[in-house]
Amino acid sequence: MLTALFFIPLIGALSLLFVNKNESLMKQITLGSTIINFIVSLVIWGKFDNNTHEYQFVQEWAEISFCHFNVGIDGISLFFVLLTTFLFPIIILTSWNHKNNLKHYLLNFLILESLLIATFIVLDLLLFYVFFESILIPLFIIILSYGDLLTKEKAGFLLFLYTLAGSLFMLLSIITIYILTGTTDFQILSTIDFGTDIQKLLFVGFLIAFIVKTPLIPGHIWLGFAHVAAPIGGSVLLAGVILKLATYLALRVMIPYFPEATLYFTPLIYTLAVISIIYASLTCLRLIDVKAIIAYSSVSHMGVVVLGLFSNNLQGLEGAVILGLAHGVISPLLFIIVGDILYVRSHTRIIKYYRGIATSMPILSLIFFFATLANIGTPFSGNFIGEFMSYAGAFQLNPIITILGATGMFLSAAYSIWLFNRVSFGSASRYMSTMPDITRREFFVVLPLIIVSFILGIYPNIVLESLHLGLSSLLIQVNTPKRFY
Repeated sequence: MLTALFFIPLIGALSLLFVNKNESLMKQITLGSTIINFIVSLVIWGKFDNNTHEYQFVQEWAEISFCHFNVGIDGISLFFVLLTTFLFPIIILTSWNHKNNLKHYLLNFLILESLLIATFIVLDLLLFYVFFESILIPLFIIILSYGDLLTKEKAGFLLFLYTLAGSLFMLLSIITIYILTGTTDFQILSTIDFGTDIQKLLFVGFLIAFIVKTPLIPGHIWLGFAHVAAPIGGSVLLAGVILKLATYLALRVMIPYFPEATLYFTPLIYTLAVISIIYASLTCLRLIDVKAIIAYSSVSHMGVVVLGLFSNNLQGLEGAVILGLAHGVISPLLFIIVGDILYVRSHTRIIKYYRGIATSMPILSLIFFFATLANIGTPFSGNFIGEFMSYAGAFQLNPIITILGATGMFLSAAYSIWLFNRVSFGSASRYMSTMPDITRREFFVVLPLIIVSFILGIYPNIVLESLHLGLSSLLIQVNTPKRFY
């Protein structure tokens, strides 16, 4: 079934090549492919055995001689796959009225889904890097071809250069690992101790890629430009899945393979995370572009995820994954509200032109209010569970840094409520006519995101039951002596 997850979007993309001019059929094929993939991922989740930390649904393609192509899934990768397959039908529905070169646009998203799924299911470090980086190409094309006319070139090249440059150091570390061990297989590498000095050297290469992909300051510059310039589908994908690649990198490679280096560099990582939380939150208070505000809020929230990731305890690790999943639904919801629904009606993203939309758009304002509360991390939202567990885990490791990072909660409330108040209340803006409320299609696009956020906030065990054993085994692996290579 994992092979099916990888090939279904590619089959959909291949089918699009034989469709000409019939845009309705193109959208139906693309939406159908993504929905089928989501159903297959739900079947995998239903059949997933929570009582083992071993890889499941493993398939090895021995026919491929030039690389070790095998796939599998465990409790860690399961929910990253589910998040990916869940968001892509929403991305397609959000882009339903897209007109500019529709076939090319949809093809890129189907290829992106296949590449993202492959990144989460391959069990080979070199192939992980190949898919990790190949995502950059269709994303670059989407921004450059369909992004904002004024900023798309700058945003596209910043995205390409920042992420490519960061990942080159990761490639050097992977090549070094292969030279030292003669393998890039995840399961074999998990049994090897590289020694403290080698671990630190290898870890630095992965850390540079991690800082850029998360992103943490100073590797964050590309994100704001990419979000502002990208079409709505690209923004949803960036916020929902692309930013989670670094989280998966840390859980799959950095923490289990380099435990001593992880502990050694944790003070540096925590310092960068806290700086990112505070700096990004203060930046949100000064920005005037609604998409840029949500983009920089992502930097702040991912900083909290980093605090949980490197807490070296189960509570923090589980909180980081829960927060990553919750952010993966709430941030796309906010982008759809301000970057699609409001922008399509007003053709501006500048806050001062918005005012009093609660009068003409009461349903959208109510949805925006829920999204704002969830983004702050109020109870009954997945963000609350994730932030609470992440901060609780980080507090056990470093109370002072955690208290500094927790100031992000107050700053998040400040900029989120300020944005909602400026957009929703007050006398109607004279710069735009009365805008119609949310349509039925738009409502059913955002509804699944709201439901998932509620589920994560009310019953997080739906995730934790499958996640617990995988993360527990990761911590055991970190603290178990390995064979020195």
